[in-house]
Amino acid sequence: MEARALSACVVQYGGAEETGRCLASLRAEEGDALQIYLVDNASPDRALEKLKAAGLPPEVKVLAQRENGGFGAGHNAVLPLLDSRYHAVINPDILLQGAAISQMAAWMDDHPDVALTIPKLVYPDGRPQWIAKRRPAVLPLLSRQLGWKALKPYEDHYLMRDEDLTKPIDVEFCSGSFFVIRTEVFREIGGFDEGYFMYVEDADITQKALQKGRAVYLPGVVVTHAWHRDAHRKPRQFFWQLKSMLRYFRKWGWRWK
Repeated sequence: MEARALSACVVQYGGAEETGRCLASLRAEEGDALQIYLVDNASPDRALEKLKAAGLPPEVKVLAQRENGGFGAGHNAVLPLLDSRYHAVINPDILLQGAAISQMAAWMDDHPDVALTIPKLVYPDGRPQWIAKRRPAVLPLLSRQLGWKALKPYEDHYLMRDEDLTKPIDVEFCSGSFFVIRTEVFREIGGFDEGYFMYVEDADITQKALQKGRAVYLPGVVVTHAWHRDAHRKPRQFFWQLKSMLRYFRKWGWRWK
């Protein structure tokens, strides 16, 4: 990949220490080939000031938002600035294992019909995360929230546990924790739908990207993801997730399984 063919954006809302580790990982593994953007969504804990005091790399371009418009709006803030060929959307709780973005972009160079890719994500202890998914549907999502054994087969199908996930495979839902998209596609589809404040905007952008090309899971590229699953613990976050799911189903159609 030629220099600056790659860009990446990290959106933070607090948590300067974690964001700092993520940015250091990007810089260490990708080097000068990657243009890094940091969007601060009006962090209430002075996270941006803390990062600057600790010493941000000079090549990191910072966008300080006056208010928190949500995950998608934060990532969309960099759209007018992008001149890369591939763009990575990255959560602050991500740490690279090798030059993952470059590897995914190189694979996409060889597969011009692919618009969007996701890597294999693992917990810090190495356990795999199930992020290769089919389109959201009601019964699998109920299974994930309620844990009812009768609904478990629907969840397994949703998480593609009935497929061989040891090789690249087409998916219908790419996790917003980490994905690489063709910048041209990202621009053409208008980035994220900012009507989602939090949650499910990644399922939505996958559907938009699928109108431009394939979405593929690449298990040969491994990235560490801490995965803070607040929606499963806090009522407020669960409400946001429910609201986002309703928006998604109204927009893309209801599916039960």
